[in-house]
Amino acid sequence: MKRREFIQKASLTAIAAAIGTEIVYALPKGYEPLALQDPDPFKMFKLNEEMVVLNNKPWNIEAQAHLLNDKVTPNSKMFIRNNGLVPLDVDAKTWTLEINGESVKQKKSYTLEELKTKFKHHTYQLTLECGGNGRSEFDPPAKGNQWTVGAVHCARWTGVRLRDVLEDAGVKSNAVYIGYHSADIHLSGDMNKEPISRGVPMSKAMQDETLIAFQMNGKDIPLVHGYPLRLIAGGWPASASGKWIQRISIRNKVHDGTKMTGKAYRVPCSPVAPGEKVKDEDMCIIESMPVKSLITSPKTGAIIKKGKSLQINGHAWAGELEVTRMEYSIDFGATWKTCKLEKPVNRLAWQHFSASVNFPKEGYYEVWARATDVNGVSQPMLLPGWNPKGYLNNACHRIAIKVQ
Repeated sequence: MKRREFIQKASLTAIAAAIGTEIVYALPKGYEPLALQDPDPFKMFKLNEEMVVLNNKPWNIEAQAHLLNDKVTPNSKMFIRNNGLVPLDVDAKTWTLEINGESVKQKKSYTLEELKTKFKHHTYQLTLECGGNGRSEFDPPAKGNQWTVGAVHCARWTGVRLRDVLEDAGVKSNAVYIGYHSADIHLSGDMNKEPISRGVPMSKAMQDETLIAFQMNGKDIPLVHGYPLRLIAGGWPASASGKWIQRISIRNKVHDGTKMTGKAYRVPCSPVAPGEKVKDEDMCIIESMPVKSLITSPKTGAIIKKGKSLQINGHAWAGELEVTRMEYSIDFGATWKTCKLEKPVNRLAWQHFSASVNFPKEGYYEVWARATDVNGVSQPMLLPGWNPKGYLNNACHRIAIKVQ
């Protein structure tokens, strides 16, 4: 919903939480507190007016499926997922990136200009999806932002390979993980607390496509997406792609920063019953995201004339893997027909699919989409295994169609 709609529907407690303190006196009916009137995220972040605000402290905003029809996602339609407050005192001229940790051979610091001039630039189109995308469908409900399907994008990122920078500093043989440390501010305002500090194993850190990026879609990265430096680890939960990075630590153990422990970005190592409590030690870190697809055109609810074909298209992705088959169904999964599927422009980029759909007669239909990865694993038709945090919902996307 938009900001004004959020105010109209929110409880007094929710509004107080958004402001960050108690509202001492009762608000007049329909009144929008001055503290929430500015900034307007649609203006501040130059967003499409159909983007949906889930939370404003921190900002969490998603796209709707039909907004994601571009092959390369533009800034105006990119989901925003923050854990803390956006840093406002960013100065690219004085920005530095430090490489340290137990397993670095020599601590090093690089200015932004040094990174750009010392190392070769690389550009990849990379899929980033929030681990909680689709959380709103879980039952019993899982805590967290109630993402529907729009917390995914595939922009074109330019930067230097993380591998090149790590090797320049030197990596000890006992290195296991890297962790990122960023300039965003904890919601409490405590400068000694990190809102989030996640990381990836060395094998992921050393991949060609893992970048320290300084451009998105050919321009400086927008502030809300991590300007001036962002770590990009495509195909994994977007939380692994830290924004506003100032330091990367090379660890001799699995990184234990904020939201790397407990149940954060983890799922049960073995299936559990819906609502079952799971011990922290029985939770496993999410790595490669599961196979998934999204119908981006037409918009759900489309009405077509009897005898007319319906052209559908969308995107499919599978974490570290490639999608090898794309299908659609109009009879609730009883039968499936093949879509045209394009190859990815590079590894870890989403793939585009299309099909011409015919309907036998007038009436209500649903078009379901199902992707299958190179290992033969397909999307489930219904909600996959329940987990306490509502991660990894890769159920078939579907749109409603009326033929008349």
